[in-house]
Amino acid sequence: MMLGISWRNAILLAIGLAILIALPVVVKSSFAIDIFIRILLFSFIGSAWNLMGGYAKQLSLGHAAYFGLGAYTSTILQIDFNISPWIGMIAGGVVAALASLPIGWLCFRLRGPYFTIATIATAQALMLIFLKFRDFAWGAEGTTIPNLGAAPLMMQFENKNSYYYVVLGLLLIALVITWLIERSWIGYYLVAIGEDEDAAGAIGVNAPKMKRDIYMISAFLTAMAGTFYTQYIYFIDPATAFSFNISIEAALVSIVGGIGTLWGPLIGTVLLETTSTLLQSWLGSSIGGVQLTVYSLILMAVILWRPTGLMGMIEELRQRYAGRAPARA
Repeated sequence: MMLGISWRNAILLAIGLAILIALPVVVKSSFAIDIFIRILLFSFIGSAWNLMGGYAKQLSLGHAAYFGLGAYTSTILQIDFNISPWIGMIAGGVVAALASLPIGWLCFRLRGPYFTIATIATAQALMLIFLKFRDFAWGAEGTTIPNLGAAPLMMQFENKNSYYYVVLGLLLIALVITWLIERSWIGYYLVAIGEDEDAAGAIGVNAPKMKRDIYMISAFLTAMAGTFYTQYIYFIDPATAFSFNISIEAALVSIVGGIGTLWGPLIGTVLLETTSTLLQSWLGSSIGGVQLTVYSLILMAVILWRPTGLMGMIEELRQRYAGRAPARA
């Protein structure tokens, strides 16, 4: 055993990581690389959401607030003060983490659907605020990011392969953080809060502090995703940065993949993003709403037949296979 990981799992992880690293070298299609980038990005956002919505079971649909704060912080620092987005990414994360304190203080007073509605309202309120800040944040028109050509120090690259490796690094960071939290006392406390917050408080778990701390970590990571996405598309406006679709996507990939699991967001993103992108590529705008229809069907199928998500199904198959395997001497 190594760091709590069996040699078999360590070998599988090494093989998977090697495949991910080699993908841009083997695959030459720019369209395919773009799909991979979107999969990794929303896996990263889903992993950040999963800390809050999966382990602690606090169904937030307002994570677009932190995505947008991270995007705007790094963009303002870059355009107005010529500060590298690498630094702006950390600064945006800090801004989002600090913003999560008053937002969490207000929203955590509510539970269940009321908490969810409060998080949605927060994200929408921030979008309206940035719509009015024309002098400070370019208003509804938004702005383009100055194209500097090949400028790695400013997070600008000549090809998409470099962006792929950046977002892969971000995803690995999120997975490591999730893995460490999952195997620490924090993870056990979060699961206890998610199952029954009152019972967890009765046995000594400081539920308000735990929710506040995990909310800050989740907000910080989501803000980093906002910075990356803005640099990737070279454009920012309130409708894009604070889009409700981002919050929905983060929750969907985690629910479909399996909330409260390490690999759930990644598996859910592979299914949903690949399906969505391929449908848009094949059908274009000929059939309106086909993406949302497919999303709805997948979500209903998971909720009705596999409430534990795809990870639950994989775990059941693994246990069934292990039960049928012949016992070793």
